[in-house]
Amino acid sequence: MSDPRPTVDRRRVLTGAASVGLALPVLAACADSSPSAGNAATDPGSGTSAPGGGQADGAGASNAALTTKSDVPVGSGTIFRDQQVVVTQPTQGEFKCFSAVCTHQGCIVSSVQQGGIRCECHGSAFSIDDGSVINPPATRPLPPVQITVKGDQIRLA
Repeated sequence: MSDPRPTVDRRRVLTGAASVGLALPVLAACADSSPSAGNAATDPGSGTSAPGGGQADGAGASNAALTTKSDVPVGSGTIFRDQQVVVTQPTQGEFKCFSAVCTHQGCIVSSVQQGGIRCECHGSAFSIDDGSVINPPATRPLPPVQITVKGDQIRLA
């Protein structure tokens, strides 16, 4: 009488185990593809992102000031990793805020330079004026985030 259960030979088991072993380092590298250290000049809020991805829309934000106007360079911006937002000043006295989560694959943007909000994960760049894509592979703009500017203080709305 033959056994009706399927059999798996040793070669298949070893091949499967080897495949999983080779895939794990690749998956681990993809899981943490965002840069871990920020540039203090453009990223004073660098640090660990909030668990669960944080809230890029500013919901639940404390009443504390996010930054001051003087901390956001004209023609550039400042990234706040903990709040997952980037505040820009395209022209003197005009402040904008966008989600710092890249719309390509969810990395936190890494710098603001040369008129663009840049993501080092895959090379996407976004306009400091309206968050639109200026360099793919991202195809969707960074969503705007509401802020209030009162005196020298900039707060999430």
